[in-house]
Amino acid sequence: MNTENEGNAVPQAPSAPPVPVDAPAVSADSRDAAAAGAAAPGARASGGAASGGAAPGGAASGAGDGAGSGAAAPGAGAGAGAGGAGVLGAEAWPPPQPSGMPSYGSGGGSGSGWGASYQPQEPKPGRRRGGLVAGVLAAALVAGGVGGGVGYWAAEQNDNDTGSTTVSAADTPADLKRDPGSVARIANDALPSVVTIEAQSGSGEGGTGTGFVYDKQGHILTNNHVVASAAEGGKLQATFSNGKKYAAEVIGRAEGYDVAVIKLKNRPDNLKPLPLGNSDRVAVGDSTIAIGAPFGLSNTVTTGIISAKNRPVTSSDGGQSGKSSYMSALQTDASINPGNSGGPLLDGRGAVIGINSAIKPADSGGLGGTGQSGSIGLGFAIPVNQAKNVAQQLIKTGQPVYPVIGASVSLQQEGANGATISQEGASGSEAVTPNGPADKAGLKPGDVITKLDGTVIDSGPTLIGQIWTHKPGDTVKITYERDGKEHTVDVTLGQRKGDS
Repeated sequence: MNTENEGNAVPQAPSAPPVPVDAPAVSADSRDAAAAGAAAPGARASGGAASGGAAPGGAASGAGDGAGSGAAAPGAGAGAGAGGAGVLGAEAWPPPQPSGMPSYGSGGGSGSGWGASYQPQEPKPGRRRGGLVAGVLAAALVAGGVGGGVGYWAAEQNDNDTGSTTVSAADTPADLKRDPGSVARIANDALPSVVTIEAQSGSGEGGTGTGFVYDKQGHILTNNHVVASAAEGGKLQATFSNGKKYAAEVIGRAEGYDVAVIKLKNRPDNLKPLPLGNSDRVAVGDSTIAIGAPFGLSNTVTTGIISAKNRPVTSSDGGQSGKSSYMSALQTDASINPGNSGGPLLDGRGAVIGINSAIKPADSGGLGGTGQSGSIGLGFAIPVNQAKNVAQQLIKTGQPVYPVIGASVSLQQEGANGATISQEGASGSEAVTPNGPADKAGLKPGDVITKLDGTVIDSGPTLIGQIWTHKPGDTVKITYERDGKEHTVDVTLGQRKGDS
C-alpha cells in the first residue's frame, strides 16, 4: 500500500404537491371545534431546498501528512524504482518507492424545482373533504396548545415582558470537571505537550507539521519528512498550545522509518512528556484521538478508532530525497490531514500509541480539486513501540540502525504472492550478501518469502516493513518457496547503520 504525504443529484421535485385523497365528511360541530383551534399559536409550515455535494478527499508521510508549503503540508512524492530491487542490508537504503504500488496519499448535484408555486384545484362537485381539514386543524390545535403553554410559562418567569419566549440553560460552572476518560479531558491534558513545527530550508521554503514532547530534556518526536527541509542549514521552530515559540535543532532522523528527533533550544522547565503506550496491545476497535495542525490549523483534535493493524504502508518523504519509508502501520479512521504528520495518536487513556504519518487521499486532488487531498478516513501511524526504539537510537548516536536479512527483494507488487529474492542486487551487487543472515540460513536468489513469524508476506515492501518492526539480533522464522516446495528457516537479523 503506497501512501501520499500529508495529505447525488437530488431527485427531481414534483412541480406541485399531490392532491389529497377525498376523506369522509365530519359533523359541523367537529369542524367548528377544529376551526377554533386553528387560531392557537405554535403551528407552522416550512419548506426548503436540498443539494448534493462531495466531500474533499495527507501522507505516508502525511499523517496525513507531511509538511507542505505555507500552512499546508508537503505533497507526497512517489519513490522511484518500480520493479527494482530493495536491498535489505545493502548500501543504497532506503530503497526507492515502487511505482507499481497504488498511490496513497466529487462531484455533486442539486435538486431543482423545490418550492415551486402550487395552485390548489377546485373540489369536485358533490365531494366533501371535511375529514382532511379537520385532521389538519386538530394537529394545529395540539401544537398551538403546546406553544401556548411554553409561552405562558416564559411570561410567568419574566415580569418585564419583551415579547420573547426563549428559555436560557443554566450557566455552566467555571470549574466543571470532565470525566477522566472523556475526549475533552484527554485533549486538555495532552495539548500542552503537543507542538506545531515550522520547518524552513536555507532557500526559504518550508511547511508545517506536528510533534510531541518525548522527554524532559527537550526532545520532540516527529516525522522525518516534517523536518527534512530544515535538516541542512535550515530553521526549525516549535510552537506550544499556549503560543510560546522555541527554536529547535535536528538531533537525528531516520528516512526509512520516517522518524526524527529534534531538541528545543532554551527549553522551558515545565515540560511534560506524553506517556507512551504499548502499540503491541492495541486492538481493532480501540478508540483513538489524533492531535495536530491540519492545513496549519494548530491544536486540532479529532477522534476515531483503530480500523486495522499491521497495515503495510510505503510512503515518500515529501519529495525531499525521493526515498521511501516502510511501516507496518496502525490504521485509523480519525480525521488526519496534511499538517497532522508527526503528531501523536492517543488511545482512550491518553497514552501515545503511534505517530501519525500518512493518509490515503481521495483521487480528486483535494479541496477545490487542486492541491493536497484531505482525509477520507484512512490514516496510518507508526506504532509507538517502533518509534521509541528509533528515537532512542537517534538520541544516543544521531543515526538510525536498521535490522536486515542481507538480501535484495523485488519491490514490484503486481501479481506478487510473496517477496521474491532478486537475481541481482543494487548496482550489480550480489542479491544475497555473502556470509550474511540470509546466506547463513540457506536462502538463494529466486526464493519467494511468504511468511515472517506467521505474518503473511505478499510483497517486498511488506517484508521490509515487518523486518523493521524488529531489532538487530532478533531471530525470526521465515517461510519460503523454492521449486514449488515450502521451507521454513530461522534467520538472525543483522544490522545496517545510517541511511546512506
